[in-house]
Amino acid sequence: MADSKVSASILGVFLLAAAAVLGYQLSDAAIRFKQLDRSVTVKGLAEREYPADVVIWPIQYIVASNNLEQLYGELDRQAESIRAFLLLGGIEPGEISDSPPAITDKSAQQYGSNNGAEFRYTALRTVTVYSTNIDRVRSVMEGLSQLGRQGIVLSGNEYQSKPDYLFTRLNEIKPGMIEEATRNAREVAQKFASDSDSQLGKIRKASQGQFSIADRDKNNPHIKQVRVVSTVEYYLSD
Repeated sequence: MADSKVSASILGVFLLAAAAVLGYQLSDAAIRFKQLDRSVTVKGLAEREYPADVVIWPIQYIVASNNLEQLYGELDRQAESIRAFLLLGGIEPGEISDSPPAITDKSAQQYGSNNGAEFRYTALRTVTVYSTNIDRVRSVMEGLSQLGRQGIVLSGNEYQSKPDYLFTRLNEIKPGMIEEATRNAREVAQKFASDSDSQLGKIRKASQGQFSIADRDKNNPHIKQVRVVSTVEYYLSD
């Protein structure tokens, strides 16, 4: 009976010791978890300017006539005049393309009165320049009034006749810009950690924002502003 009491006492001591060790381990784990749970989320911006590397320049012109055959003949003549103007300015033949004309027959329109229209047929046609030589194309644009002196009526639709400048080398600059954005994010996080008397730890989570490409301003659409924002979450510790 005495041996049983001794054994029970020894077992109780071991259970208490084990409970104490387990309690310490759980407490220590909770502290570590709390430390790991502390974090800061910051954003890093990378922004650069690059020249566009492709220009798409639509030149729209309008022809009117009462004779359909004459209308098509005049469309072709003016298209050749525009092509000659472009070639003279240094545009390569392979950079010039023509689109089929859009013909409007005013007498066939169901709505509106066109009895007083001077011309039955009007046609809109586009000659398009697609080039990687931005400077040369912009130089030719400056002399566009020469076509008006030849009797060519250019479309006044600013949206449809507006040149479009593209930047197609995004994949080349992505790695460097992402690295820059991440580095800027870490600098912000480091400043936050320093101000809060904390130590900056490893990255807990990171996400790369969408790249955006926009004109630098309305007067310089051939210069592109490329930007990306990275969001990074860092661990903090005391």
